[in-house]
Amino acid sequence: RTPVVTQGVAETADILADPPLLERVIANLVANAVRHTPPGKKVLVSGSALGDRVELRVIDQGPGLQPDDHDRIFEPFQRMGDTDNTTGLGLGLALSRGLTEAMGGTLTPEDTPGGGLTMVVSLPAAAASPPAPQEQALA
Repeated sequence: RTPVVTQGVAETADILADPPLLERVIANLVANAVRHTPPGKKVLVSGSALGDRVELRVIDQGPGLQPDDHDRIFEPFQRMGDTDNTTGLGLGLALSRGLTEAMGGTLTPEDTPGGGLTMVVSLPAAAASPPAPQEQALA
């Protein structure tokens, strides 16, 4: 089994997202990362706040992607050379991107330094507190 390690996720700022949809996105990204990570390696899930956005990263140490494939992986029925017909239909990343965009976010692939693929989910951060109503001067 491939271990999945989290780092900084619990400490990350609150986000504006639909919890069941976000859970579906992250579960799919982690399942893909586990499937493509060689034995003896780990999958890392990390979180960080960046201004008015929060990034969740799912980082694997698998074979990675060719630069030309960074957009293609989001097309329905793309399995990127996966010949195991028991692992899915190639719809997971297309669905994950659509769900992420429906929540006002983005889902983008990046090369993992040292080899592998990092999937970056960027979502709006929730405001720390609602803005105070503006006071109006009475004349």
